[in-house]
Amino acid sequence: MPALALSPLADPVGAAAGERSAVGEHSATTRAQRIPASQIEAVETVQALQARIDALQRTRLDSRLMPTHEALADLLPDGGLREGATYALSPSSALVMALLAGPSQAGSWCGVVGMPEFGIEAAEAMGIDLDRLVLVPHPGDAWLTVTASIADALGIVVVRPGRAASDGAIAKLAGRLRERGSTLLVLGPWPQAEAMISLTESCWSGLGDGHGYLSEREVTITVSAKRGGRPRSGRVMMPDAELGIRRLDRGIAADRARERWHDTAPLAARRVG
Repeated sequence: MPALALSPLADPVGAAAGERSAVGEHSATTRAQRIPASQIEAVETVQALQARIDALQRTRLDSRLMPTHEALADLLPDGGLREGATYALSPSSALVMALLAGPSQAGSWCGVVGMPEFGIEAAEAMGIDLDRLVLVPHPGDAWLTVTASIADALGIVVVRPGRAASDGAIAKLAGRLRERGSTLLVLGPWPQAEAMISLTESCWSGLGDGHGYLSEREVTITVSAKRGGRPRSGRVMMPDAELGIRRLDRGIAADRARERWHDTAPLAARRVG
């Protein structure tokens, strides 16, 4: 979304108001002649900027939730991943897969950028539809350009950033996500993230006395929202031997998330075509 360029005028609105006061006793023709065209343009620019800000705020308020797996939804600030929003994640492939599972099962296309270790077999076991999965393992220094490009077509994109991006580039990407309604998951800290989602504890099971296979992993997921408040944590089995992802500390809020999940999962999502 192109930025609006403001002229370096000192308080153009106040200056225009002063001009109107000074020429109040003159005719309309004289008044129009007394106000410099540059100041009129500055006032119009400020008004256009305010309209743009109001539109962005309405977009944020009207944005919808993306189908999020019932085991994770109640931990997130809005009860699910929000379209057009960005979330920061701790560096964990399992956490990425758990967050992609819900949108993927509901029909969304998913993209993963800069994660060559992302395993498609493990992803499929967690419930991700491989037919709607786009992988860009080695984007190099073009990671931001690649992320912005595929976000135009995919519902949710995961990226591990390469070299640092400028504030302007980050703001431009945020505007593009809001415009397209795509959700971005970033591995590591991100200045405009709605929340930090972390995998804080992990314990594998399945091995016997020197034999057997690792089959299940119990983890603690903690979410700290940008708006503040107490972080939310939940115990999750992922992978679960039968269900892929299963919530262990199920409560009232999680039951509500399950109801939302069953209501939204069948909805068709944006497709590449």
